Amino acid sequence: MDIDLPEVLAEVTAAFDRYEKALVTNDVAVLDELFRNDKRTLRYGIGENLYGYDAIMAFRAARSPVGLMRRTDKTVITTYGRDTAVASTLFYRETTPGKVGRQMQTWARFPEGWRIVAAHVSVIDEPQDQKT
Repeated sequence: MDIDLPEVLAEVTAAFDRYEKALVTNDVAVLDELFRNDKRTLRYGIGENLYGYDAIMAFRAARSPVGLMRRTDKTVITTYGRDTAVASTLFYRETTPGKVGRQMQTWARFPEGWRIVAAHVSVIDEPQDQKT
């Protein structure tokens, strides 16, 4: 299996960057587009477990647009072959000092483009030895 083919890595990185921009600007249409429209798509969030595209869309539509700005760090994107990738990042928000967010997404290529098929978001106290 080919890992991190340059052209595939560039495609997923662009999709991840598009997702990040949509997230902090609350562009719900783009966020909805980037999640796979499938009942098997899931998102484990900080305070919710969402099963299926419809549940994820409802969460996005109801979420407050306040306080979404964040800074990412230590983003790692790895592609496996031409059609699968995992994106992982840490994130920090000024509104939650001393906390670090962790986000992982599994991306898959479909005829309509790269889509998130699984996501996990969590927040922990920032480890003292890893403050950035």
